[in-house]
Amino acid sequence: MRVSFARVIFAVFFLGIILRLFYWQTVKADELQSLAEKQRSTSQKIEPKRGDILFSDGSVLASSKPTFLLYALPKTLTDESKLKLSKLLSGILIKDDKEKAKELELDLKNKLLLNLYSVDLQKNISIENKKEIESLKPSGIGFKDSSSRFYPEGSSSAHLLGFVGSDSRGEATGYFGLEGEYNGELKGFSGLLKLEKDSAGAPILIGNFLGTTPRNGKNLILNVDRTVQFIVEDNLKKGMEKYSAKSASAAVMDPKTGGILALASFPSYDPGSFDQFPKETHKNPFVADSYEPGSTFKILVMSGAINEEAVKSDTECDICEGPVEVGGFEIRTWDNKYFPRLTMKDTIIHSDNTGMVFTGRKLGLDKLYSYIQNYGFGEKTNIDLQDEASPDLRSKDNWREIDLATTSFGQGIAVTPIQMLTAVSAIANGGKLMEPHVVKEVRDDSSVFEIKPKVVRQVISENAAKIITDMMVAAVNEGEAKFAKPKGFNIAGKTGTAQIPVAGHYDPNKTIASFVGFAPPEDPKFVILVRYDQPTSSIFGAETAAPTFFEIAKQLFNYYKIAPSE
Repeated sequence: MRVSFARVIFAVFFLGIILRLFYWQTVKADELQSLAEKQRSTSQKIEPKRGDILFSDGSVLASSKPTFLLYALPKTLTDESKLKLSKLLSGILIKDDKEKAKELELDLKNKLLLNLYSVDLQKNISIENKKEIESLKPSGIGFKDSSSRFYPEGSSSAHLLGFVGSDSRGEATGYFGLEGEYNGELKGFSGLLKLEKDSAGAPILIGNFLGTTPRNGKNLILNVDRTVQFIVEDNLKKGMEKYSAKSASAAVMDPKTGGILALASFPSYDPGSFDQFPKETHKNPFVADSYEPGSTFKILVMSGAINEEAVKSDTECDICEGPVEVGGFEIRTWDNKYFPRLTMKDTIIHSDNTGMVFTGRKLGLDKLYSYIQNYGFGEKTNIDLQDEASPDLRSKDNWREIDLATTSFGQGIAVTPIQMLTAVSAIANGGKLMEPHVVKEVRDDSSVFEIKPKVVRQVISENAAKIITDMMVAAVNEGEAKFAKPKGFNIAGKTGTAQIPVAGHYDPNKTIASFVGFAPPEDPKFVILVRYDQPTSSIFGAETAAPTFFEIAKQLFNYYKIAPSE
């Protein structure tokens, strides 16, 4: 009996062993194999090279320079050597700021005291720092090849470019401008290197190596002309200082293609050290800020009225002998001068608000609202910059008689500078509204993707565009800014002086001064918008934005070899 019982016990025992072996070798085989693989192998991500950003002539705006990732093997070091190493490294990496060096020393020490085989200590180590560290032959550290963003033009084109920072996972990511908009194309795809390691976690040099090759990012070729960009930045910066403006922005567009030839804003920042500048400087005001356009909007409203044949160039205003009362409000001219037989052409020349109220009434709310939408207001232009915004266009049902009147001369409606530039470019382009683009081509080693000009819609007829262009030429030749016009050249343009709404009313001493126009009028090569926020030397666009506009235009005539027409 005892022998039989023992046999049963042994049989159950061996059956349990067999079942257990079956469980480990069959059921859990894949999981155990994966665990074993993790114990004897390690993976390293191989970063791709981020794509370059190039001016239209091929010169570099943004590229990547070789840097190194400093790592350590904490388990190969004693606690005493970790403290010495953290002090040594911080002294080399930060030499001119004792406070920051102390902070870095503490950070390195905390990382070295972690119970890990390997830990990353510092990114973006320069080749000079790497050589200095290696010359001291410290043990327990190593370097991995890496790269960091490099902007050879410094702060030039900062608001076009944006910058490269780190996301929540520590990955290099583009923010704002082109770096943000085209981050997917620029960043490329990482590779992976898998290799065997020993019990201490160090790679076995004679072990097996497996991996995938990284795919570098694509390059961007811009429409931006390096010379035009310099001309705009140089004149805009001088103008901002001369007129003591709070901020300034300007851009140049090719009206036939929608290509952005230059774009600049001040105050600016350096994309290579973006974290050392206030965050508010990172946003691109030309595409992100909204403002009331003031008198520059008059040419768009007038163009709609001419296109609808509601008025003609010589149509006379029958309400312009004095201030106009609308819905309990009194509409005055900017200089309190009135012309009883004011024509529509003179309305634009003298920037007459009462003449625009007449024009708005002739056009009517439905048509005016339609033209505002057709010119692209109330929606984004789709310019290829990450930070574009668009102020909402109030529902037509909520408009009153006073809204029709004030909108006709650019008050009570919000736009962005890029919307305004794009809309006026439609007039320069025979009525065709183009989609604005900074990038001309996206290239990699095997392909070229061309971003072709895109017509959004025909807003006004070619004939209406010609009539409003003639009015704009007359406004430059006979208007308030004629003193600054380059001699011998014809330019179509319009000043704008918009008061800034503050706490429910307009501040008479704070304005947005602007000037928009194009040249040559018969075959426009460029459209320019210059905008100053709160200039203090003069509040008027004719005395601030206009001179800057004309100086830029004068230099562009020379650059494009455009001969005087007179």
